[in-house]
Amino acid sequence: MKNNIILFDVPAVRENLLPLSYTRPVADFLVGITTLRQKWEAFVKDGRFSYLTVDYLSEKFPVEDCGENLFIASHVIATQHMAECVVALKPGKALLADTRGGERILLAVRGSMDDFMRFSERHDGCEVFEDKVDAITNVYDIFMLNGRQIEEDFEVLTKGREGQSIPRSNTVIGDPDLIYIESGAIVEGVVLNASHGPIYVGRHVDIMEGSCLRGPIALCEHSTVNMGTKIYPGTTLGPWCKVGGELNNVVMFGFSNKAHDGFLGNAVIGEWCNLGAGCVASNLKNDYTEIKLWNYPSHRFLRTGLQFCGLIMADHSKAGINTMFNTATVVGVGVNIHGSGFPRNFIASFSEGGHAGFTDLPMEKFFDTASRMMARRGKSLSEADHRIFLAIREIAENYK
Repeated sequence: MKNNIILFDVPAVRENLLPLSYTRPVADFLVGITTLRQKWEAFVKDGRFSYLTVDYLSEKFPVEDCGENLFIASHVIATQHMAECVVALKPGKALLADTRGGERILLAVRGSMDDFMRFSERHDGCEVFEDKVDAITNVYDIFMLNGRQIEEDFEVLTKGREGQSIPRSNTVIGDPDLIYIESGAIVEGVVLNASHGPIYVGRHVDIMEGSCLRGPIALCEHSTVNMGTKIYPGTTLGPWCKVGGELNNVVMFGFSNKAHDGFLGNAVIGEWCNLGAGCVASNLKNDYTEIKLWNYPSHRFLRTGLQFCGLIMADHSKAGINTMFNTATVVGVGVNIHGSGFPRNFIASFSEGGHAGFTDLPMEKFFDTASRMMARRGKSLSEADHRIFLAIREIAENYK
């Protein structure tokens, strides 16, 4: 019998992960080569998965409650041992875990929705998982953990499989066994350096000549690397992304472009974003002081303990040519940035403008731009998507 697995969002974590969590359950965050959900799917082969998330997303991401469920915290990064312990839970039992950040969390519950609600409120009688776990609780955790997750995912995805041979036109540095090329990928005249970590090239990826890649790097299916691109460790391109210029420790969720010269580092870019030619984003302050980042639930900039943090950009946002972003800039959903000078470090969702200031972006204009961009990839906005973005517009008013 299949495990009916419900990946549940913790409300406080969801809010802390805004603006990236506006448009998706946390389980659909990309970290490493796969999403958080896909990591659980790799270890629980007999699982049937659904989401327990906020109401306005539930139409697109419904929960499937069969009475006897296995609830798993969506922001926790799965491991083989963790999955075995979670699946072994008895009905009516729950499992706690300690994160590497020192927080004790509810990891899993087996039972009914009532059991889940009871253990969410009180942890009496819970077992405790023996290992510390990695979890995505801040937006910067995505790029901070990405390099190690590429290595972990690479081992899981390529074990017992044989990819394409590496064409002789490439320059290989390090162990060629740490370079995996899926079917349909084109890799010619490229420097592939696997001496610091693996390089994963997904199906139908096109890496153009003159590019230099230093692992750990993951290029997911149908992504494109333009000529002469430099990609440094800890970088993941999600499906159908197109990049050029210089990227260092960047995660792009999917269907987004940074196709021209310009620097992007220690950054997270959502889906359907576009950074114009010459767009650059600082990831280090001139005085080398600690970075503060906009935090939605606090309505203010909070200390991060980081020295490096670049651009955090949510879905369907765009930046015109030669846009310059200050260190640790947070851009919401559906933002259109243009003009000279540095825009402010926090840009609210559904706004347009630049250094001189921002105005509200009409939803008709947003939907028109989104539809045009998605049509280029053969995609379209559903009626459910329209309702989701209208709901986000209302919610985002509370965070301006």
